[in-house]
Amino acid sequence: MVAATKDLLRLATVGSVDDGKSTLIGRLLVDTRQLFDDQYDAVIAASERRGVGDLDLSFVTDGLRAEREQGITIDVAYRYASTPTRKFIIADCPGHVQYTRNMATGASTADLALVVVDVASGLKEQTRRHLCIAALLGVRNIVVAVNKMDTVAWSAVAFERVVDQVDAASRELGFVSRVSVPVSALLGDNVVERSSHTDWYDGPTVLGALETSEALTWESAPGARLPVQWVLRQPGGGRSYAGMVSGEALHVGDRVTVLPANVETTIRAIHFGGRECESASVGLAADVLLADETDVGRGDMIAAAPLPRVTREFEATICWFGEQPLRVGGQRLRLKHTTKSTAARVTAITGLIDIETLTVAAGDALTTNDIGLATVSTADALVVDDYREDRVTGSFVLVDEVTNATVAAGMLGHATFL
Repeated sequence: MVAATKDLLRLATVGSVDDGKSTLIGRLLVDTRQLFDDQYDAVIAASERRGVGDLDLSFVTDGLRAEREQGITIDVAYRYASTPTRKFIIADCPGHVQYTRNMATGASTADLALVVVDVASGLKEQTRRHLCIAALLGVRNIVVAVNKMDTVAWSAVAFERVVDQVDAASRELGFVSRVSVPVSALLGDNVVERSSHTDWYDGPTVLGALETSEALTWESAPGARLPVQWVLRQPGGGRSYAGMVSGEALHVGDRVTVLPANVETTIRAIHFGGRECESASVGLAADVLLADETDVGRGDMIAAAPLPRVTREFEATICWFGEQPLRVGGQRLRLKHTTKSTAARVTAITGLIDIETLTVAAGDALTTNDIGLATVSTADALVVDDYREDRVTGSFVLVDEVTNATVAAGMLGHATFL
């Protein structure tokens, strides 16, 4: 199963509003011929209704009517593309500050962030916020499209000025690799085909950079994890336990521990799609049979060594999206972690991350789009890893129990760049 997914790259397109994210993705899809005729015709019709000329490429991803009428991206739009060398899942994330929570959703499973920056405006505060959240979410590789180069007469000096800004921020945030490309998403220069206007640039096109970037960078956990989502009755008796594998692959014969009960047993069989197999790779939704009878239910975890920890209190980095400020002992919250849901409360707020300086300042509350450090307590025991080790078992969301709105995304442990 691993071989079948090695050519897949998950990427999130991030940046401030009006810097050209949707147009760039539209250009990528159009120039690589990823659209069906009816999709292409629908984009032309929408462009004509808006009176923007023959083709507004941003409409390729901006599917909601509200988005097309306002000319902005509100929701995360997912598109699928492929080239002879790689498959892509592209998340077009909104740039407006009030939709930052949607951006965090799009980046949460990404291998790479495609950062779009208007060459004339440079690195804006919202772009810095997006980079910060991407780094918090474990993204380690970025491709920077320095857009609208045609508006500065393809100036190499203007391009390098933006590159310097992005490089300084990415070093502070701990990104492992970064590639910057001068582009015009509107005209198509250096997106799929090389531009004749940038003879001073010898790097790849945006597509070339994406095709050679490392994939599956989020598979970094020290041991296999299977959060139990379903308990399945087997024909003839017995039960198997289904969920999505994270961390490392599970194999028949592996010695595992059921947590939080701390019961040791062995994997007797693994099934996927009704067929028996010898292993289950990361990202695969499989069900396993255990060698010993034990009480396992939804929210429990089957884990291989080194084991995660079982806790009712932990330190976390929180991105707060709620309209009302987060205060110690304030809202009635429910925490959702893997397949488990439990009542939770914030018992301490220990700092607030300054987006500009990436330092921690004192604070006793988090307002909308703030990122801070907090201590969280839960009613039930959780089985967790540090987010830097496993993005699945190290992440959670907080839900307001009164409104049922998702108000925060959380990562266990301190931010990697602090």
